[in-house]
Amino acid sequence: MDLSDIAARLGISGSKPLIRKAEELRRLANAKFDSSIIGVGEVCKAVICLEIAASRLKVTFDRQSAVRLSGMSDKAYTRSLNGMQNCLGVKAQLDVRELGIQFGCVRLIPFVQRGLTLYKERFRAALPENRRGAVDFSRAVFTGVAFYLCAKRHKLKVDKLKMIELCGTSESEFSNISTSMNDLCFDVFGTAKEKKDPASVKGNRELLDALPSKRKHGDGGDTSDESFESNGEEDASELPTYKRHKHMEKRAYEEWKSSVLASNSRSKPAEPNKKKQTQLSFARKVQKSVTAESV
Repeated sequence: MDLSDIAARLGISGSKPLIRKAEELRRLANAKFDSSIIGVGEVCKAVICLEIAASRLKVTFDRQSAVRLSGMSDKAYTRSLNGMQNCLGVKAQLDVRELGIQFGCVRLIPFVQRGLTLYKERFRAALPENRRGAVDFSRAVFTGVAFYLCAKRHKLKVDKLKMIELCGTSESEFSNISTSMNDLCFDVFGTAKEKKDPASVKGNRELLDALPSKRKHGDGGDTSDESFESNGEEDASELPTYKRHKHMEKRAYEEWKSSVLASNSRSKPAEPNKKKQTQLSFARKVQKSVTAESV
């Protein structure tokens, strides 16, 4: 299929430099490798070339329409895009300032830059010396993850799916790098809330206390049922409302139970005399009949 027709379906046919750049990328891909090896058909290859060209020329590109046109799933398309970018030696590039303008978060730019610098230093320091020179932080996914985490920390809304699309990566890789940045640079990117002391958290029971000034059991303390039985009615009047209700219900249940047991004992009928079953002696009758025959 011609690139012009595919660009028309994607709504970018008006940009002739983009189509020429995509044709150049497709010729380069045909010369360097067989796209069928990585599972990319001709239509999908043309769509991916158009997306790479659009990212290089800063032209808006509809990823969802491209995925539908390629006939692949979202994950398969992202995997094919990453594979072709690696084979062509073309990497998606993101600039922190451009991201700040695009998402309306310009004030995050210094935080993102500082976080990226700290992450690179701490990541290299955690590696053996012979592996530190092989680390590559030039990929756009590191910039995108740092920007997204900074926005989340400062409670600013950034579309995660759109950020993944701009980075040209998969959701799993985006999540893995997010975890790595949170672990190494929690002071910059961390968003977890601190645990609260249970003693400082007031429960909703206090809302049920009619006379909270009369509580004499300590802050947040609880009173067991055994204390009700030992204190009696006078002490129970000093308890919170929900405890008094519980105590009164327990006493009412005990009174009802005792009255039911007393009533059952009074109305219990006397057991009737049991009748004994008459025993039949067939052996005696048989013996009498035998003696009569013998006579």
